[in-house]
Amino acid sequence: MRIQRADIDTLIKKLSISPSVAILGARQVGKTTLALQAAEMLEKPFVYLDLESGQDLAKISDDPESYFDFHKEKLVIIDEIQAYPILFTRLRSVIDKHRVNGRFLLLGSASPHLVKGVSESLAGRISYLDLNPFRLLEIFPDFSQQRHWFRGGFPGAFLAESDSNYQDWVESFVRSYVERDLNLLFGYSFNPVLAKRLWQMLAHYHGQLFNAEELSRSLGISSPAVNRYVDFMVGAFLVYKISPWYTNIGKRLVKSPKIYVKDSGIVHFLTAIKSYEELLGNPVIGASWEGYVMEQILYHKPREIDIYYYRTHTGTEIDVVLVKGNQPICCIEIKFSNAPSVSKGFFIGIEDLQTTKNFVITPGSDSYPHKGATVCSLVTFLQDYLPEL
Repeated sequence: MRIQRADIDTLIKKLSISPSVAILGARQVGKTTLALQAAEMLEKPFVYLDLESGQDLAKISDDPESYFDFHKEKLVIIDEIQAYPILFTRLRSVIDKHRVNGRFLLLGSASPHLVKGVSESLAGRISYLDLNPFRLLEIFPDFSQQRHWFRGGFPGAFLAESDSNYQDWVESFVRSYVERDLNLLFGYSFNPVLAKRLWQMLAHYHGQLFNAEELSRSLGISSPAVNRYVDFMVGAFLVYKISPWYTNIGKRLVKSPKIYVKDSGIVHFLTAIKSYEELLGNPVIGASWEGYVMEQILYHKPREIDIYYYRTHTGTEIDVVLVKGNQPICCIEIKFSNAPSVSKGFFIGIEDLQTTKNFVITPGSDSYPHKGATVCSLVTFLQDYLPEL
């Protein structure tokens, strides 16, 4: 089944106003499929190059200017562009020589090299699109939230015919990254056993404060080495960090970021959870649900809204703080219960931040008011409340 990505309209718009567009995201997240769908919708001739293919790389390595001049009236799709970073400097002159919108569509699986090359060479000539796994509202109601939460949003995992096939897909995905992809993306000699152990440990630390020293003791390596590995995993869109919200309220605040493994299906594989029924009885369920909700808010939120968490040393904590223009506008508590019991610390945090729109997000409860907050399901929040913030 082909699922229409919500990002397709955004991509078409960006191609209409910029000479080049970069789609950034993890491998197997659907960048190539989205690019080819866009080419079909534009009804414009296109050529496709995969720079991890020696044959395609040979077409442009000697004289890219002549190659692109030959195809100057076509959309040129360049996949895995971080594999040939020198191309960025060559594209600048190519674009300036024949500047038309929608000329290049660049696909990248590693943000550090791609952003570095773009910032140096294509400033003012490129627009960006971050592509994430399937969003909940892309698959709902044709598929269940339960399936999406358990398997995650990577197309190969989500659309697998069975949970066993989902496990097989994720196993291959993880193995490919630790044994091959991280080295290819960054040109760094990763220890595959160490990389997998760290990934598994981060899954067990899912939603907790990031502590490189604690991880280093468990892994038997230095904390700078842990930070280096984690930075590469962030750059490969495998993990992400949520920063704390700082505010001058005269309280001692926790200032370490929280760390999450990207995609709930990857979390469940790395924590050896093989079915939704196993998840329901596993201690990781609370952290898993929190991370899943966090991801969906990240994927669906308006661009001008930023996401943080809030915690004081006295125990006041808010799972999600949404901020617009440096002003907190919304506090969110995440609960895996359709009849949630909300801690006093959440309401103290609301008083600290002075937000007027506050929510308690559950898997599937009805919407109702509760002590200055609105209890609602995740789907209702994403559909009805988040767009209005």
